[in-house]
Amino acid sequence: MNEALWALGRSTGVVALALFTVSVLLGIVNRSGRSPAGLPRFSVALVHRNVSLLATVFLGVHLLSLVGDSYAQLRLVDFVVPFLGPAKPFWLGLGTVAVDLLLAVVVTGLLRSRVGVRVFRAVHWLTYPLWPVALAHSIGNGTDAGQAWFVIFALACTASVGAAALWRLTPGFVEFRSVRVEKSP
Repeated sequence: MNEALWALGRSTGVVALALFTVSVLLGIVNRSGRSPAGLPRFSVALVHRNVSLLATVFLGVHLLSLVGDSYAQLRLVDFVVPFLGPAKPFWLGLGTVAVDLLLAVVVTGLLRSRVGVRVFRAVHWLTYPLWPVALAHSIGNGTDAGQAWFVIFALACTASVGAAALWRLTPGFVEFRSVRVEKSP
């Protein structure tokens, strides 16, 4: 059973990272006001939200499966208080920091109508540090971090999020259609 929990924890962590990568990319595309392949903007927002929720589910399974793993030796406090874990406390702590940031984003997302758009957006900016912290956790604490497939996966995730973040910072990235000048073909 222990090997099954370890494999489940390992695989769900990788899937969660992939889904969070897609979520970050979709979030940036959604804020740009541009829709890929002519899709309506609301559909990009809907897919972004659903991918984020699915990623959170995979992260939950990742965490719960590692509670029962004798190698990880996680306690419930390790999920909310960083850098206390018995094995690789720094790398585990980065995962805890990422979970704490994610909880803030999820809670404000669920309470968006009560906290207002400004608070929601301000807290949502935490996804920018959350993603690299989660990536660092997976590289430092992940069993497969030295495997060629994982290195390629991590580089692809990093390149895609890095390119999207750089695009987000360019002057050509204007969030509002009324301000953006569309180029004609």
